[in-house]
Amino acid sequence: MRGPGTIERRSMAQATKKPRRWHIAVFLAPAVLIYTAIMIIPLFSTLQLALYSEVENSQVFVGLQNFRALFGDPQWSDQFWNALKNNTWFFIVHMIVQNPIGILLAALLSSPRLRMRSFYRTAIFIPTILSFVIAGFAWKLILSPLWGVAPNLLDLVGLRSLFQPWLGKEAYALTTLALISVWQFVGIPMMLIYAALLSIPDELLEAAECDGITGMSQFWKVKLPLILPAIGIISILTFVGNFNAFDLIYATQGALAGPDFSTDILGTFMFRTFFGFQLQLGDPNLGAAIATAMFAIILIGVSIYLFGIQRRLRRYQF
Repeated sequence: MRGPGTIERRSMAQATKKPRRWHIAVFLAPAVLIYTAIMIIPLFSTLQLALYSEVENSQVFVGLQNFRALFGDPQWSDQFWNALKNNTWFFIVHMIVQNPIGILLAALLSSPRLRMRSFYRTAIFIPTILSFVIAGFAWKLILSPLWGVAPNLLDLVGLRSLFQPWLGKEAYALTTLALISVWQFVGIPMMLIYAALLSIPDELLEAAECDGITGMSQFWKVKLPLILPAIGIISILTFVGNFNAFDLIYATQGALAGPDFSTDILGTFMFRTFFGFQLQLGDPNLGAAIATAMFAIILIGVSIYLFGIQRRLRRYQF
């Protein structure tokens, strides 16, 4: 027979047992299903497609042959490495121009002495909501040597001699497009850094002022170390966004990414290879291999940040 102590212990165990939180699974299920349908399944389908090749109107498993052709066959490797090089430069321009300007604008707009801060924030952020096609076509018209307004604007300040057909020269086209992208999206790092600056406790700033740290010195010694995690997030978002870029190049330079493929990036290279363009026939299997390579590059970059840089930032912050 069970004594009263056993019954009491069982009742206490049942009372202290944590209830199953089924509502969490219920609320997460729609998001998980949608994410699986539009992200996970297409990702594995793309990887599977990259391992096959069409032979006599049938899909045949070829393993890594498409990747060997992409990296080693001169017919494809030259275009791939050129696109990767251009994509890297496209990303570097954003890192050295867009993000520092975004941090500077956020620092200026967070100053309580600045008037019309809301207007400036709105004006700088508006281009980010514009379509890539609208922004690309508008800048293509502005920079046109035939009917663009850029030559006349430079002439007004006596700098007409500096004007060049920047989108038509191989040496300048990619950098020009990167700067157009910077103009369009500088509002995103500005707003993220601005939010991070506003989240800094006033007590820390007041303590810094008591120690005589004000102005730019306060920003470099107090605010900047506190917003390093936000800067890290912005950097990785910039990396992912630029290595997924496609729309702006396609809208301004077309699928051939002229002149002479000088603005070709991985996105436009994958588009031409997958769907075909003009006399080039589409090859979905090789296009899937390019998409898989893009995913691998982004995954490696994000992993380096999460397991290398982010851990150090957390140690520094805490």
